[in-house]
Amino acid sequence: MSDKRQSSHVQSQRIPESFRENSKTELGACGWILVAASFFFVIITFPISIWICIKIVKEYERVIIFRLGRILQGGAKGPGLFFILPCTDSLIKVDMRTISFDIPPQEVLTKDSVTISVDGVVYYRVQNATLAVANITNADSATRLLAQTTLRNALGTKNLSQILSDREEIAHHMQSTLDDATDDWGIKVERVEIKDVKLPVQLQRAMAAEAEAAREARAKVIAAEGEMNASRALKEASMGYHRVSCRPSASIPSNPDHYRCREKLHHCLPSARRHVAGHHGF
Repeated sequence: MSDKRQSSHVQSQRIPESFRENSKTELGACGWILVAASFFFVIITFPISIWICIKIVKEYERVIIFRLGRILQGGAKGPGLFFILPCTDSLIKVDMRTISFDIPPQEVLTKDSVTISVDGVVYYRVQNATLAVANITNADSATRLLAQTTLRNALGTKNLSQILSDREEIAHHMQSTLDDATDDWGIKVERVEIKDVKLPVQLQRAMAAEAEAAREARAKVIAAEGEMNASRALKEASMGYHRVSCRPSASIPSNPDHYRCREKLHHCLPSARRHVAGHHGF
C-alpha cells in the first residue's frame, strides 16, 4: 500500500504545475464568459457545429485537450468519441504505438584508445501522453539525441574486447539508462540493440595476423607433443626388451654373468630400435 502511495506521489510530481493546480484554480470571469459564448455558438449552429465539436480517436491514439491554454482535468482522452468546444479548445494527438529508430554510426574512443564506429537501434513508446506533451517540446527528437550520447558514454568506459563480447550487457545498460532519463517525458524505452561494430582496417589486419600466429603456435605445440610421445614410446619399448633379455633362464644355473646388463645393453638396444621402428612405421 505504501509503494502505491509513493508511486502516485512521484507521478504527481512529474505532472506540470498548471495541470496539478487545475482543479483548484478557476478559469476566471473572462474564461467562463468565453466558454459560455463558445457553448452558445455551438447551440445556435447545432446542425453544422456537430461536425466540429465531435472528434474520433483511434485505438492507438490519445488526445490532450487544452481549454484556454490549460489541460483539461482527467488527462488524455480516447480512444473513441469525445466532445470539444470549437473556439476555446485545442487538441494534440499522441501516438501510443512502439516507435523504432536507428542510432547513426557514432565514432567512439574506447578505454584502450581504439577508435571504432558503432550503430544501434532503439524501441520506445509513449507511456504517458500528458507528460509527453506538457514536459518536453519534441519527445521523439529528444529521445534520439539522448540515445546517441548514451551510446558514446556507455562504450567510452569499455575496452575493445569487452565491447565485442558483452553486447547484450551494454545494450541492457543503455536501455535502463535511457528509460530512467526519459521517465519524466512519459517515454518507456523497451529495447536497445547494438547492430554493428566497425573496426579500422589496420586493426582488422593486426587482429588477423595475431590470430594466424596463435594458430601456428598451437600447431607447433601439437607437433612437439607428438614427437615427445613417440620418443617416450621408443624408450619404454627398449627398456622392456632389455628386461626380457637380461632375465635368467630356468634351465641354466644361476651365474653372475647373466646379470651383467651393462655389457649386453649395446647388443639389445639396436634390435629394440629396429623392432619399434618397424612396429610404428618410423
